[in-house]
Amino acid sequence: MLCRRAIPRLVQQQHSLFRTQVRHLNLLEYHSHKLLKDFDIPVPKGYVVGSPEEAREVVSKINAPSVVKAQILAGGRGKGKYESDGQGGVRIMNSPIEAFENASRMIGYYLTTKQTPPGGLLVNKLYIYKAVDVAQEYYVALTFDRDRSMPVLLISNVGGVDIESNADKLEHYWFDMTHGITSEITAYVQAQLGFSDAEMGVISHILHQMLKLFKEKDATLLELNPLVRTPEGHFVCLDAKFTFDNSARFRQPEIFSLEERLPDEEEEYEASQAGLSYVRLDGNIGNIVNGAGLAMATNDLVSLFGGKCANFLDVGGGATKESVSKAFEILNRDSRLKGILVNIYGGIVRCDMIAESIIDAAASTGGFKVPVVVRLQGTNSDKGLEMIEKSGLRNLIVEPDFELAAEKIVAVTEKSA
Repeated sequence: MLCRRAIPRLVQQQHSLFRTQVRHLNLLEYHSHKLLKDFDIPVPKGYVVGSPEEAREVVSKINAPSVVKAQILAGGRGKGKYESDGQGGVRIMNSPIEAFENASRMIGYYLTTKQTPPGGLLVNKLYIYKAVDVAQEYYVALTFDRDRSMPVLLISNVGGVDIESNADKLEHYWFDMTHGITSEITAYVQAQLGFSDAEMGVISHILHQMLKLFKEKDATLLELNPLVRTPEGHFVCLDAKFTFDNSARFRQPEIFSLEERLPDEEEEYEASQAGLSYVRLDGNIGNIVNGAGLAMATNDLVSLFGGKCANFLDVGGGATKESVSKAFEILNRDSRLKGILVNIYGGIVRCDMIAESIIDAAASTGGFKVPVVVRLQGTNSDKGLEMIEKSGLRNLIVEPDFELAAEKIVAVTEKSA
């Protein structure tokens, strides 16, 4: 699936720390197939199962060779490896017994692909449909070209897993939403990909229905890979990957009710629900700051002293006692942390309120498990620092100087590592 693989340069974005906080809804494959069907885009009749027994019943009902696909939010499933038997997450089953045996080694086990965390992702569901004979695979997608500030159609007659190494063969057709995919564009598509007039009639219908779905559902990417032509000349979408803009959540309650998240996205989602900005990083020093600029400066200064931050966590300029407590709650669950740096510059936010929140967070968790360095400056900072110093809390270090605070958290983290 190209959006999680070799994205073409024209739509590839260099994500800064801020951009990674922008969340997009991702759907599992079977949800995407249902949506395609609703918009009259051809897909095979599929079944979702959650047990080996259900897999056996479905393949018995299909009574033909069937495709069994692990449902996770990652591409490359066919070339992935299960912890149970070392096989991939996309398999052909020729009998109900074979379906039962394979499903027994797929459901409840971790599948690792190039796009999953090193330990893989747990598979709880399988998607099964009758195997389709394939004469030709195509890749078709709609997305936005941010550089040109307009949507673009991407299409290639080299689809499936081969798209990863053939991204340079994608044809690009830019258009505007007012005029949509015009007859001129479809003529270019037919000429470039060699569709017959009859085939182009079907392809044109699919493209226009994709655009309708794209607009009506506030999508940021619709990807059909592969869209296949059968030996009989029929077109069927065998796999799909969609993303939807998070800002459209209030307009698309039905779609967003289907949301499933990767394990490392749970903290990000929980933080966003509490009004916090959270991005997971690779280090072992947790940060709680107020303001994106201060967060970046904190990460940079910690790195300068040889440390590595585990997160970007911005409680915002209007932080409350509840949001600060939630920030500590999220960090306290992170087993990677060897220390936490609280760096607050009080403006609208009062530092004495932050201090009170820190003390309450420690009380609610039975004390801090790792060293916590607190730097407060600005509104009521003297009062806040005094409150913390008199609290008698263990593992709590007060340092009003920014540079020294960063240096101290790196030092105590190295000692506890």
